[in-house]
Amino acid sequence: MSRSPSRMHDVAIVGFGPVGQMLALLLGRAGHDVIALERWPEPYDLPRAVHFDHEIGRIFQAAGVAEEVRAVTDPVPDHYEWRSADGEPLVRIDWSGKGPSGWPTASFFSQPQLEGVLAKAAESRPTVTVRRGCEVTDVQPGDGAVRLSTEGADGPGQVLARYVIGADGTNSFVRAGMITTVTDLGFFYDWLIVDTQPHEQAEWSPMNWQLCDPKRPTTIVSGGPGRRRWEFLRLPHESIEDLNTPEAAWRLLEPWGRTPENTTIERHTVYTFQARWVDRWREDRLILAGDAAHQMPPFAGQGMCSGMRDAINLAWKLDLVLTGRAEPDLLDTYTSERSEHIQHAIGMSMALGQVICVLDPDEAAARDARMIAAGADPRYALPATPPPVLGDGILEQAPDGSRAENVGHLSPQYEVTHRGRTALLDDITGGGFTVLTDGTAPLDALDAHDQAFLTDIGATLVPLYADSAPPDGYLDASDGYLPHLREQGHAAALVRPDFYLFGAAADAAGLRHLVGQLREQLQHPSSTALRAPAPEPLMTER
Repeated sequence: MSRSPSRMHDVAIVGFGPVGQMLALLLGRAGHDVIALERWPEPYDLPRAVHFDHEIGRIFQAAGVAEEVRAVTDPVPDHYEWRSADGEPLVRIDWSGKGPSGWPTASFFSQPQLEGVLAKAAESRPTVTVRRGCEVTDVQPGDGAVRLSTEGADGPGQVLARYVIGADGTNSFVRAGMITTVTDLGFFYDWLIVDTQPHEQAEWSPMNWQLCDPKRPTTIVSGGPGRRRWEFLRLPHESIEDLNTPEAAWRLLEPWGRTPENTTIERHTVYTFQARWVDRWREDRLILAGDAAHQMPPFAGQGMCSGMRDAINLAWKLDLVLTGRAEPDLLDTYTSERSEHIQHAIGMSMALGQVICVLDPDEAAARDARMIAAGADPRYALPATPPPVLGDGILEQAPDGSRAENVGHLSPQYEVTHRGRTALLDDITGGGFTVLTDGTAPLDALDAHDQAFLTDIGATLVPLYADSAPPDGYLDASDGYLPHLREQGHAAALVRPDFYLFGAAADAAGLRHLVGQLREQLQHPSSTALRAPAPEPLMTER
């Protein structure tokens, strides 16, 4: 006989990999009662994902684990290079330095180490419970809650939660219980992944590169500190079974100088790269995130990154809904926003894969000639793809009700100085909604109702100054924000907790209109009656 649930949780997360961990951490930091259910009794100790970009670094910063993550990652010091079979550079993608989010453009890591950081942080939150070795066997949505049946070492049990998030991977049990279809683009390639630990560390220049040899396309990248990864495309005459052996792995590593005498293989496995997504990410109180909602080829390094974007998008919306500061309909925008963004990432990954996975020598020669003629410049050598933006959702609208121009793209993060402290903006403000303004003039039209609304949703007003700032102002220490605003003709910008631009305004009246739009779109309660204080924002603690 199963045990009855002891209490109603705000959120139950099925799956405790990186995406589930991030969701638990963000929601736990906001004070919500979260339970995470993981079917495996112990953390999986072998590598999988190895890359994240600057935007995901900012999400780690939002989750309060910036320093811990930096300690287990290798930022890329140079470029990502593709070479022909003859060693000619085909394209050089600059991954050095910092990206627009104030973090390294690209970083590499070992997933078990990263999961250790995230799990420790999530489990340290007093409102987060993690149950490992606890498999969900049934999902029963009901009136106002979802009942989960579980099976673990201590027998059958039940969990009751207001919302359930399926972050349980490609073969999602939660997804199987939802009415949703899958869009599959029919992109299938098998690759042998070999994760290694060299016995002696050596410099790789460039750190990460791609061999576009039609005889055997090969990827050579960092696997995180002290590790290297090789990826070998399965050729048509090879079977998966024959390729996925230690003997095959060593045979393919040998030309690279890797032998059992100088290298340890941590893992070898054959992955089938796919390109697909579910068409409906939410069904009332059931929601999908990460690989449960989408899978893509790894050629753009955006698999786990996309799951982290899911997590922060969903977390701030659930936070507002759970605290009564927005209506549940807000959660519908999770699908519309993230689905379009993920389709861009999948399309970009497929476009790169179609360049890499060429086995015909004549086709490869034509490709090489075209890319070399383009000067190895990614702007001309690689397929053109549109910039990633969110789909329709919580974004500024034009007067005719259509989506305003230039909204829904990632906003940058720069250093500011406030009250004598210089740091990245989110470390100063604590994150959440942010209103960036050129001085204080754009704030003049905001009335008490506007101010109360912004306070209630945890927004921070950030009046920026170029040279010297008043006590409550923010000095644009890196000369980044004000030029960015002014180049666009903006006096103010309203940025969401997931760092995407809600909208911008040219003057004070425009900013007030922008704030009003946000209030209406969130269906925020119109009453200004006092309520319990809101939980801490979904960002770095002050």
